[in-house]
Amino acid sequence: MRAIIFANGDAPDQKTIERWIMPTDRIIAADGGTRNALSLGITPHVVIGDLDSLAEAERAQLERAGVPFIAYPTHKDYTDLELALRYALEQGATEIVIFSALGGRWDQSLANLMLLTLPELAQVTTRIIDHAVSIEVIHDRAKITGQMGDTLSLIALKGDAHGVTIEGCEYPLSDATLPFGATLGISNVLRQKVVKITVKHGEILAVHTRRED
Repeated sequence: MRAIIFANGDAPDQKTIERWIMPTDRIIAADGGTRNALSLGITPHVVIGDLDSLAEAERAQLERAGVPFIAYPTHKDYTDLELALRYALEQGATEIVIFSALGGRWDQSLANLMLLTLPELAQVTTRIIDHAVSIEVIHDRAKITGQMGDTLSLIALKGDAHGVTIEGCEYPLSDATLPFGATLGISNVLRQKVVKITVKHGEILAVHTRRED
């Protein structure tokens, strides 16, 4: 099952939604993310969070549609997005796509990016989508599919990443070290439609930016 999560950041555009969402996806709204889903004509299957960002009119609309709410107290240990991620995992999600995780507050955006490193997500393909940008964490190996001319940046997380190999980009690497805090992996360019990335030790944040036609 693939889960789509709407968070409370900047709303995606219609073109992005059409590119990513399929009829079989399960739509989860993280509190204020409900507004982003509804603005695109999408009714979530469930709303989760402390519900402090949900307007009364929006809640009434969803209640009439029979959408269930999973409410948490305001004083809690997890953000609404983390609650939504954990719920998706409990429901058996094998892939997770997150919209509206960026924009607005820097602390929230950075925390949302770091959620991709949760150990529970290591075996579940999880991406943050922000218009033309797709962000994911690579633990061992991955394939990035795009168009020639797209930009791909790789950023080491939690320390240096070792044994990094990149195939299909303008600047390939072979069993190299990607230093933590350095910019060696920034602004690479796709030279093939499928790029293969391998990491022997460490984690990498991969930021794929589609070339605008």
